[in-house]
Amino acid sequence: MRSMNEGMVEHLVRSVLGDTAALTALDVHADLLAEADGPVSRAAFAMALAVLLSDDLLKRVPSGADYARREAASGRRILFDHGALRTILFADGATGALPAGQLAFARILEPLGYQKANTYPLPRLKMTGHAYAHSDLPEAIPQYFVSELHVDRFDADFAEAAARVFGSSRDPLGQTEQALLSAMAQAGEAPLELALAALPGIAAAFARQHGPVALGDYEILLAQSAEAGWIATEGNSFNHVTDRVAHVESLADSLRAEGFPIKDRVEVAREGRVRQTALKADRVERSFTTAEGEISRRVPGSFYEFISREIDPATGCIDLSFDSSNATGIFAMTRAA
Repeated sequence: MRSMNEGMVEHLVRSVLGDTAALTALDVHADLLAEADGPVSRAAFAMALAVLLSDDLLKRVPSGADYARREAASGRRILFDHGALRTILFADGATGALPAGQLAFARILEPLGYQKANTYPLPRLKMTGHAYAHSDLPEAIPQYFVSELHVDRFDADFAEAAARVFGSSRDPLGQTEQALLSAMAQAGEAPLELALAALPGIAAAFARQHGPVALGDYEILLAQSAEAGWIATEGNSFNHVTDRVAHVESLADSLRAEGFPIKDRVEVAREGRVRQTALKADRVERSFTTAEGEISRRVPGSFYEFISREIDPATGCIDLSFDSSNATGIFAMTRAA
């Protein structure tokens, strides 16, 4: 039941998680927290979704959870800058029952008020990144960096293994989720009851949607692309969540001194305004099928990232852009594990 003083974002988060600890750990814009009456706006729903996805990553990434506790102990709230996820793009057709590549998430993000801000070629990884920023509060509502892995840039063995692994992908969106997205696309808002019903299913889209993975197929994918191997085990779950901090270099030095498994160097964008580093991915246990039965292996999971953004003098606003070179360097965290 919703209390009289509870805002929409708070109520949505509580309805799924049972409490609002994940929300209070984040530095959320006052306008988002103030929304309390009437239908749920696309901005409030987008923020609630981001809170759930941040919480999910912290539950899967012990080093990220340690960092979150560190910040909470100092009295600081994390400023959720962006979340990143990876998708598979075949040369023709869908990815199983999912729309092709990043379209599986454009159909979710765009009705919630996001628009594509830019596209970033990642040629060394045989991928392309697509940045989505929110139209209403772009500096306050977390962005999404959705990357596509181009299967047609690999050899035939890779393509066949990819088809076997990802061809079983299901579409997690049902009638309730579709109704919510339709309402948001048409009116920019939805009834509270529909938002409450649809939020868990929308969040569940950011997960692994394909079935069991044969060890042989995994090894074929991994041999040519660490990123494909990662998608085979982790699917479309958040690859990383990013905290926007004032001075990423000094933070990296502090975390290194405290024993956090942090990247050796900071990635600096060409213009110098965007600087990023990250913790190395935590290892996770994943199961694979073989002719002899099921086996488990420890593989790279997700990780936590940090970013500093300076003002763009051309606009007078925070530079919300990304950088292909930075992204390539950060993606290596799932190999460094």
